[in-house]
Amino acid sequence: MKRLNNQEIISDTEWDMIIIGGGATGLGTALDAASRGLKTLLVEQSDFAKGTSSRSTKLVHGGVRYLAQGDIALVKHALKERGLLEQNAKHLVKKEEFLIPCYSWFSISKYLIGLTLYDWLSGKYSFGKSKFFNKKETLLKMPGIKAKGLKGSIRYYDGKFDDARLAINIAQTAVEYGATLLNYTKVIALNKSENGQITGIKAEDMLTGVINEFKGKVVINATGVFVDDILKMSNPRSKKLVRPSQGVHIVLEKSFLNSDSALMIPKTSDGRVLFAVPWHEHLLVGTTDTPLDEHSLEPRALTTEIDFILKTAGMYLNRKPAYEDILSVFSGLRPLAAPTNGEGNSTKEISRDHKLMVSAKGLITITGGKWTTYRRMAEETVDLAIAHATLKAKACVTTNLRIHGCVEQQGDEYLDIYGSDKIHIRQLMTEKPEWAEKILPGFPYVAAEVIWIARNEMAETIEDVLSRRLRILFIDAQAAKNMAPKVASLLAKALHADQDWENDQLEKFNKLADGYIYKSKSEAQKVVLAQ
Repeated sequence: MKRLNNQEIISDTEWDMIIIGGGATGLGTALDAASRGLKTLLVEQSDFAKGTSSRSTKLVHGGVRYLAQGDIALVKHALKERGLLEQNAKHLVKKEEFLIPCYSWFSISKYLIGLTLYDWLSGKYSFGKSKFFNKKETLLKMPGIKAKGLKGSIRYYDGKFDDARLAINIAQTAVEYGATLLNYTKVIALNKSENGQITGIKAEDMLTGVINEFKGKVVINATGVFVDDILKMSNPRSKKLVRPSQGVHIVLEKSFLNSDSALMIPKTSDGRVLFAVPWHEHLLVGTTDTPLDEHSLEPRALTTEIDFILKTAGMYLNRKPAYEDILSVFSGLRPLAAPTNGEGNSTKEISRDHKLMVSAKGLITITGGKWTTYRRMAEETVDLAIAHATLKAKACVTTNLRIHGCVEQQGDEYLDIYGSDKIHIRQLMTEKPEWAEKILPGFPYVAAEVIWIARNEMAETIEDVLSRRLRILFIDAQAAKNMAPKVASLLAKALHADQDWENDQLEKFNKLADGYIYKSKSEAQKVVLAQ
């Protein structure tokens, strides 16, 4: 899968569907449409999954929190989609054991009953049964949690995945079914006919500056927190559809939890939940839920959010994490569908389900939802587009459609995240011995991965590689900076770029990575002020 630019696409082609947005929803929609035989074009202003879709809590789940809120229909649909994702992306979606530590006998009864219902709602897509563990059994499974006052724990199962890598694999699958995908291509205008119907887009290639126009029978606005920007292009007086909510995560050494199981804290000081999830040999802790009025591609964590995570985690862990223990901090903006009956400041009042609508003749908008339900959202979006634009297409086939890379893995090897592509990376390592070398001691990444990523995963920058392909920027930001010179050299050769490009890339990446490093509260405040 190699990047195309605007000039390589015949401009007078009329696409059945043009999708704006290369996150989970947009990519899922492109795959659904292409697999039905529709001529499909997707454009993304940056890299695929640059925004919210690479910044999740890495959970494929029905949503225990939503069950507590009584949204049973949402949970049931999500649990089915969780099962389908595990079936269709076996190399990336794994069953994960979660423990809820209980410090009262009442909480044991409450959570066991609730999670038994959670299991029942999953039906044939169950990941395993919930169970009570006594204090001794709990501490054997999770030595890192506080023992004082502990009565035991409730075990339940959910899914864990690598969000950005799944996005890339969905993109590859869409291309294999005939879709055309353009990253670093920003929509700057919507084209209209004399009667006001949306007939296509005007887009700028952000790498070359070339502007081109593309005709489409229907345009899909799947831009996450940017949906209102696109709607304004259609109607400058359109009301806000999205209320962004910021979710912050910190990454620590795995030793803080000292377990392969994940920790779920069911009720924090503000009534939400907090997770501590083993991920890529580290510990991901989050998230927050802070309503915002602005959006950006690189949101920054507020010090109050980091303080909240550290304080809450410290109440349950034997070792209280501090700022100096944080290896990386990243923030994502959830495109929550805003309520129509007033603004409200609490994100608890904002719908977690998705909204799908015809925004104008020829323009359909999809927003809200979550990663787990991306496939169903895409199916509903394409169904509406077919009806709206009178398109001829097959029935949806994504229920059982295997995502690129999907294979049953044997053993536990780092390269398994590439699924069926692992063999090709192994071949590159054999082809040139230097490509088998580690990029940085102490980490599993090898040079061959960068070569493979440049040739087959549409990576155009150091950030694309270190952030959304290898994931190291989200795991250990300082290590990512240490890896950057080697990655820049490898990527420059693969993309036939010169030394000036390499130097420019290094400067940009180091500046970006500094925004993920919070070694003290004062440093954190500087990062926020530097936005």
